[in-house]
Amino acid sequence: MPKIEESREWIKRHSGALSTQKMSQAIERIAVHLNGSGHELALEKIAQQEDPFHVLVGCIISLRTKDEVTDVAASRLLARAPTPDSLLKIAEEEISRLIYPAGFYRRKAQTLRAISLMLLEEFEGRVPSDIDSLLMLPGVGRKTANLVRAVGHGLPAICVDTHVHRICNRLDYVLTHAPDETEQVLRSRLPPQFWVPINALFVAFGRQICVPISPHCSTCPIREGCRRVGVGRSR
Repeated sequence: MPKIEESREWIKRHSGALSTQKMSQAIERIAVHLNGSGHELALEKIAQQEDPFHVLVGCIISLRTKDEVTDVAASRLLARAPTPDSLLKIAEEEISRLIYPAGFYRRKAQTLRAISLMLLEEFEGRVPSDIDSLLMLPGVGRKTANLVRAVGHGLPAICVDTHVHRICNRLDYVLTHAPDETEQVLRSRLPPQFWVPINALFVAFGRQICVPISPHCSTCPIREGCRRVGVGRSR
């Protein structure tokens, strides 16, 4: 069987029963429900500067760090070093101090310097927009690569984290075991207009209502259409 046919068959096996039309309606209802909630991701604030390097720095700092800490730490560092060249001129200890109290701040300081060096040596100081090149950068996985592509470059990308992965499976739109698998299915099924916003929407929704354990199904705006796959008990 040709590879393209194998890929289609894999997608078919890992696609859930929920239709794309109903999935699209669910995303739109979640967006309406969250409007005016006051929830704003730190990376959205950083993205307002429309600079891929700033988004990349914010992504690295945000790992295992609260949004409010990420926003302050990234802004403090980027005010001092807004480019890869200027960041390399700062000692690793100084970067650690600037991004403290972000989680693993010392390791992240080392990673940020390594990224900046590679950007200068391999990419003429510019953050690449294609996924394969982004994945070459130290400390950058698919989640970060997709966020930088979508938020930093404004290009089509689907960032799948644990929230997106959990909710898509809970809705029975995908039948996958890992975020990378969920991304692959979403790329084949989800309409492009939802690719970029689904991450911010599902992260907020996953923290407020569709939480990992005992989700708030009684107040969920999409409870009637949700198949609640894997949900044992709810509130």
